[in-house]
Amino acid sequence: MSQLASMMILTSGAAHAVVNAILKSGKDKMSSRALIDGSSAILVLPALFFLPPPHGAWGWLAASFAIHLVYLICLIKAFEGADMSAAYPIMRGSAPVLASLFAVVVLGERLSASAAAGVGLVSAGTLLIASGHRTNKRMLLWALATGASIAAYTVVDAAGVRASPSAPSYIAWVFLSLGFGIGAIFAIWRGPAFLLAARAEWKAGLAAGALSVVTYGLALWAYRLDDVPRLAALRETSILFGLLIAVLVLKERAPVLRIAGALTIALGAAILLLTP
Repeated sequence: MSQLASMMILTSGAAHAVVNAILKSGKDKMSSRALIDGSSAILVLPALFFLPPPHGAWGWLAASFAIHLVYLICLIKAFEGADMSAAYPIMRGSAPVLASLFAVVVLGERLSASAAAGVGLVSAGTLLIASGHRTNKRMLLWALATGASIAAYTVVDAAGVRASPSAPSYIAWVFLSLGFGIGAIFAIWRGPAFLLAARAEWKAGLAAGALSVVTYGLALWAYRLDDVPRLAALRETSILFGLLIAVLVLKERAPVLRIAGALTIALGAAILLLTP
């Protein structure tokens, strides 16, 4: 189960980087996020006819909704103020340590010495990537707030997917609440601008929405199978994929510090993969 969860979380990380690259490339990021989440909800809607309701997890779903709303606002603000190669490592790099602490306190999970070392290396590597880029204090605060909210929803959703009768049931309801709830809020917030963005970017939004189901669906299922601290840190290998996309697709620079950070993340990920 541990190796299966690890493979699921690595696939999740790769897909997550692509989703964020699509969001970053959009001109109206709040409208883009509404398109992504709305598409995800439409895609999972038919599953309601085949899955049981997530009895026992409604409270966790409500908490997840509130935290995701904060997370997405912070994410949008961070991406509006900085390159993906700067903001993405900060927000994702600060999350594993916080998620590990939350998981130990809230879920009562243990953190072995090797897992703690892997978590530390992944976080250090991601922050090393970001340190080579000049960032303003406002963007830094938005990115750190994003990281804190990532840690919070990771632990809440891990508890929720374990409390639900089945993993697919909770996963489906997470995407339904985010898409028809937060997606609708963002669309109304942007008003006519959302309609213009939807007309121009609906294909990208649909593709990113489908990938969102893959990335977070796999992550939630993995959290049901294995320890959250190890998996939450391992998921941050998405930063490696994000850095490659930022350089090769978005044409951003990759200084030596970012390369060194990527190698540090790879070392941390290797330790986590070998941790039983």
